[in-house]
Amino acid sequence: MATRNVGLELDLDWVSRVQVNLPAVKLRAEQLQARRTVKKQWQAAWLLKAVTCIDLTTLSGDDTAANVHRLCFKAKWPIREDLLKAVGMQDKGITVGAVCVYPSRVTDAVKALKSAGCDIPVASVATGFPAGQTLLKTRLEEIRLAVADGAREIDIVISRALALTGQWKALYEEIRACRKACGEAHMKTILAVGDLGSLTNVYKASLVAMMAGSDFIKTSTGKEGVNATFPVALVMVRAIRDYHHRTGNKVGFKPAGGIRSAKDALAWLVLIKEELGNEWLSPELFRLGASSLLSDIERQIYHHVTGHYAAAHELPMA
Repeated sequence: MATRNVGLELDLDWVSRVQVNLPAVKLRAEQLQARRTVKKQWQAAWLLKAVTCIDLTTLSGDDTAANVHRLCFKAKWPIREDLLKAVGMQDKGITVGAVCVYPSRVTDAVKALKSAGCDIPVASVATGFPAGQTLLKTRLEEIRLAVADGAREIDIVISRALALTGQWKALYEEIRACRKACGEAHMKTILAVGDLGSLTNVYKASLVAMMAGSDFIKTSTGKEGVNATFPVALVMVRAIRDYHHRTGNKVGFKPAGGIRSAKDALAWLVLIKEELGNEWLSPELFRLGASSLLSDIERQIYHHVTGHYAAAHELPMA
């Protein structure tokens, strides 16, 4: 991930002028979801592109060094080699975009990826994920510890209460402090859109997060009742586009939560292509937060190559 967002001073006038036309957002979201499907070899190519943008994730209470090691193995070799050979992609170095784990598992992931001889970044959730209801000094220390252990990307969660009560300056200052604690590590800011109450709040929180220096803005922790949806995503990517036009800084986008099928992945790629353009169709500016998505993508590529679907034992996740 090369792009960095330097941020800017908080512009409360810009934030206060935000208005979201809900019917227009819903209409555009429906139009995007109804876009033509991608077929045959073009579908395989798009699915392999999606693989390179996956943050392969395990965030479970029963995570162990062993299952993190298996996840890292799959991160380096996400698609069976014979399938890649069949589509002429065996020498393209296809890996996932990152491996995402809890802070306590960063060291395990770094060691596993190093032993596999690859440079896939380790991302870590931090700042009291998923609720963010811990003291700020504790959240900042969690970031610093994860970075010290080798995390090159940090997924922070915002204080939803600050957004819900319109305390945009306080939210800006908290995110800015998180950015400082990240140091050279890239920061992905989770808005937890299902908790924000309105699309207007989603847009405002997106702007504030970008002004504070977020390199990515992310929809959800995956733990809320509502996670990544097209209307929410449309509001966030429009905020990214407006921010880019105003500042020249490119900020990445990461939908997360409920993205499980190859068809879902294709829909998200279409949204990014239509709304932000081909420049954003890379792991530097687009990620898919998912744990089970990769299995279905590999299943669809198997079908493309062989003409039938694999049995479960033929495509183990890890």
